Amino acid sequence: MTVVSPRAWRTVDFVVAAVLGVAAGVIFSAWNALYAPLSVPIGSVTPGLVALLNGTWLLGGLIVALVIRKPGAAVFGEVLAALVSAAVGNQWGWLVLVLGLAQGLAIEAGFALWWYRRSGFAIAAVAGTLGGAVQGVLEVIYWYPGTDVLFSTVYVSSSIVSGALLGAGSAFLLVRALSKTGVLTAFGR
Repeated sequence: MTVVSPRAWRTVDFVVAAVLGVAAGVIFSAWNALYAPLSVPIGSVTPGLVALLNGTWLLGGLIVALVIRKPGAAVFGEVLAALVSAAVGNQWGWLVLVLGLAQGLAIEAGFALWWYRRSGFAIAAVAGTLGGAVQGVLEVIYWYPGTDVLFSTVYVSSSIVSGALLGAGSAFLLVRALSKTGVLTAFGR
């Protein structure tokens, strides 16, 4: 008799993670197009506040980890979504893969705190906070080098808030809506 670890990925886990990761990549592509027109009015309020839009780019890792709840889920979802975004084309190029990996690892750490046993908005918010922090810091380094302390502080803080609220909130609501359709019954949702 073969004993399978509850943390081992099943075929259905890979298939659903891939579908959700690609779907998140399509959302990333749409958000990439909306970013420029939305960033102008938000960025005009105070420098760095534009990072309030960052949470959407955490959906790949957050949604997949909320559904699959196994080690590697957040990294798998976030990197796949970033790959789709890069392949479709975006204003940041293939560097989004580096960000996707870093964000996925940070989100992964948030879910690992609970050993992947539970999911919910609070857990997603912690994971989104970590993802937003990494995203904010890396974006300041890559796209805003040499900016002053005020801009960097506002940018990273806004990215953290966005990860916790926009990213985690959107992911939690999307997973809840999917659960109501019955498509997540294989995952106990």
